[in-house]
Amino acid sequence: MMRRPRPAPANRRGFTLIEVLVALAIVAVALVAGTQATSALIRHSERQSELLLGQLCAENQLIAMRLSTQYPAVGESTVACSQAGRELQVRVSVHTTLNPHFRRIDAQALEQERPLLRLSTILGKW
Repeated sequence: MMRRPRPAPANRRGFTLIEVLVALAIVAVALVAGTQATSALIRHSERQSELLLGQLCAENQLIAMRLSTQYPAVGESTVACSQAGRELQVRVSVHTTLNPHFRRIDAQALEQERPLLRLSTILGKW
């Protein structure tokens, strides 16, 4: 005796249109969230690169002033700095302190007049 296969019930043929649309909506929301997260990571990495290059320029200028044999004069100057193919500027400000044997030096790294970061140090007379 052989059994015949039963035909599938009519309600088990596949997904309904509503189910497919809900699944597509969920996938679309997940893709948008992923795209936003990726663009945020890219912006963050670009900002980190800018900060690193600005820090290198500002530190180089402060080190050059430390190594100089002349005591820095009070005032402000701007120095060009090229790092990794980018042209930056370092605005150096020298200020007096309460002790005449020390000067406060601020080095601000700029890219196209947009401030990146500022470093400060105290320099004493030798």
